[in-house]
Amino acid sequence: MRRSIATVCVSGTLEDKLAAAAAAGFDGIEIFENDLVVSSLSPREVRERCADLGLSIDLYQPFRDFEAVPDPLFRKNLDRASRKFEVMAELGAGTMLVCSSVHPEAVDDDDLAAGQLSDLSDLASDFGVRIAYEALAWGRHVSTWDHSWRIVQRADHPSLGLCLDSFHVLSRDVDPAGIADITPGKIFFLQLADAPYLRMDVLQWSRHHRLFPGQGAFDLAGFVDLTLAAGYDGPLSLEVFNDVFRQADPARTAVDAMRSLIALEGAALPAYPDLSGYAFTEFAVDANSGPELRGTLRGLGFAHTGQHRTKPVELWEQSGCRIVLNSAVTRPQTAAITAFAISSADPSQSLQRAEALSAPAHPNVREPGEAELAAITAPDGTSVFVTDSANEWRNDFLPTGSTAAGAGLLSTDHLGLAQPFDHFDEAGLFYHSVLGLEPLSTEEYAAPFGLMRSRALTNKTRSIRLALSVSLLRRGDWAPAVSDPQHVAFTTADIVATAAALNIPQLSVPDNYYADLAARFALPDDFVSTLRAYGILYDRDAAGGELLHLYTPVLGGRVFFEILERRGGYDRFGEANAPVRMAAQRHRRLTSPSVRR
Repeated sequence: MRRSIATVCVSGTLEDKLAAAAAAGFDGIEIFENDLVVSSLSPREVRERCADLGLSIDLYQPFRDFEAVPDPLFRKNLDRASRKFEVMAELGAGTMLVCSSVHPEAVDDDDLAAGQLSDLSDLASDFGVRIAYEALAWGRHVSTWDHSWRIVQRADHPSLGLCLDSFHVLSRDVDPAGIADITPGKIFFLQLADAPYLRMDVLQWSRHHRLFPGQGAFDLAGFVDLTLAAGYDGPLSLEVFNDVFRQADPARTAVDAMRSLIALEGAALPAYPDLSGYAFTEFAVDANSGPELRGTLRGLGFAHTGQHRTKPVELWEQSGCRIVLNSAVTRPQTAAITAFAISSADPSQSLQRAEALSAPAHPNVREPGEAELAAITAPDGTSVFVTDSANEWRNDFLPTGSTAAGAGLLSTDHLGLAQPFDHFDEAGLFYHSVLGLEPLSTEEYAAPFGLMRSRALTNKTRSIRLALSVSLLRRGDWAPAVSDPQHVAFTTADIVATAAALNIPQLSVPDNYYADLAARFALPDDFVSTLRAYGILYDRDAAGGELLHLYTPVLGGRVFFEILERRGGYDRFGEANAPVRMAAQRHRRLTSPSVRR
């Protein structure tokens, strides 16, 4: 199907928006009236610009507060509409969106609404224009799709049909199933937006919190299926009001939008190959952070097992846990997780899917004879390498002969990656659509330095887990000095035995925390004493599953490690303990003179 995007979805001038839509591969656009009003281009010039870019103008919108009003106001509305039809003729736009009225003089009279919309459609047909009537979720009298359909049926005009907007439909408690029974040809336009489920005024929800498909909680695939069942054959069009998107780089936002539509359509995409786990996690280090991370890895029981043949890159291993330290630093001063590798049952197919979703892979820089390892770039700039279970990349490392007794670490459980605020939702869609990771949960919690949001994703076998986080409001240099923290979490079968084997500084977890644990979960005193002795944190889910986990201090100014033991099917990430961890890490930075603040 053709793909379209409303100009309101992206930032910039109308010229910026058109260029971004075309570059991202959209077939058409909806022109939001405000964007035209402030543009230096005339309607005819906009039409010519769109033609040059290969864009059709699929909808002009919105026309507000028209129907079910007293006759004097109705006459004024007809005159206003006539002027807009003249603009549309210059634009070459054939469909106008008319929103259900919120005007204070509008009355609850379906016959009057239908009659006035019929008169509007008569006028529209004189200009070769169709009217797509849309029920606003906050409309004064018409606020649901089924009500708008009854009015369109009553008007019975060939130039009058429906505009169905997924937000207005799915944000209301009206079953959308009946959409499939709408008369074929009477759905004139389809607008798509996702959103999280929020308990708030629906107008504010709509104006500030819409998302692209796949970034929220709506069943958009089911909604589209219902519309197609009714015979709709027009474009799939995005209309997303979002404060972040309307301030971000329009070219990047448009690519994210296109990715969401491609993923929603799905059928032509290569399937997700099975993922079997993390092959390695790569840290960029410099002369300051490198020694600090090496010392901590030794204290965690890792051994430096390999040195790259041609690059200043080290391989550190313990059982199935693999860390790569890369000293070819281009951005020194802080350590950073710059890449991770996943094992795919079919790396080629994984990369083909990524390319189809506007995330083309780039090859690694390598010398002759070295392993070819292609990477996809995530929204925060992290490289995601795709390899197979044979892990041929390890042949690029010369064995050092080093071994270590280990501390019982078994595998990488998850990565914790803080995201730039503007790209948090983009990252969720990227990992879901490209890698096939399913969202587990989205949580918000009050941390010592402000509100945090966390989004967890995983594959079906739980061999790949990601915890994405973002600070919802950060201004200035305060709170805290650690910006965009990142961490790797390792599994163990016995966290107490592992903790006893570690040779790393222990975080000082407050006694208040353990007193609260005992009260909340009715834990035995001796068990709480063991947790306290090793700085182990604890959580329990509703089904009785348990998480025991501990953390290292912050290393290299930004990164740290977590060790965890999951019991009884616990499937979360211990989000409730994040503020405790953050405060303990902050306390150590303040009380240890040698530790970077």
